[in-house]
Amino acid sequence: MALYAVIRLRGTADVHPDVEKTLYLLRLRRKYAASLYHDSLPGIVSMLRKVQDWATWGEIDRETLIKLLYTRGRVLGDRPLTDQYVAEKLDLYGGIPELADKLLSGELYFHKLDKYGIKPFFRLHPPRGGFKNTIKRHYTNSGELGYRGSTINELIIKML
Repeated sequence: MALYAVIRLRGTADVHPDVEKTLYLLRLRRKYAASLYHDSLPGIVSMLRKVQDWATWGEIDRETLIKLLYTRGRVLGDRPLTDQYVAEKLDLYGGIPELADKLLSGELYFHKLDKYGIKPFFRLHPPRGGFKNTIKRHYTNSGELGYRGSTINELIIKML
C-alpha cells in the first residue's frame, strides 16, 4: 500500500468543470496545494488520472512526510501541527513521527483527520530554484505533471 502525495501545479484558468470538481474533492483548491491519499482508496486512481493535466503525484517516503508534517502541517486557527497536539488529540505519544508511521501503514487516513482539527491539506511554496522542466507537459515527456513516482520527494523538499 502506497501513500500518494498529490500537488496541484496549475492554476484555475481554463479548467473543465469536471476536473475542477475532482480537484475540489481532492482538496486541491489552489495552486501549490498538496494532500495525501492511499492508493487503496476506491476511485483514487481514476481521480488522479482525471487531474493529471493540473497536478502531479507520487509515493512519499517517511523522512519527507515527517518534514512535511512538521513544517507545513496546520491545525484549526492556522497554528502549526506539533507533537504535543498529536499526543493530546490522537493519543499518539510518539508525536509526529508516530503519526507518519500510522499514515504510511494505512492505520490512519490523512483526509479523515479533520475531525481532530488537523487541516487535510498543505499549502506549499513554489519550488526553490524553479521547476526543472515545463509545467505544461507530463513527467514522462520532460515535464512536471502526472505520475512521477518517488521523485515527488525531491519536489516536496524544494517546496517546503
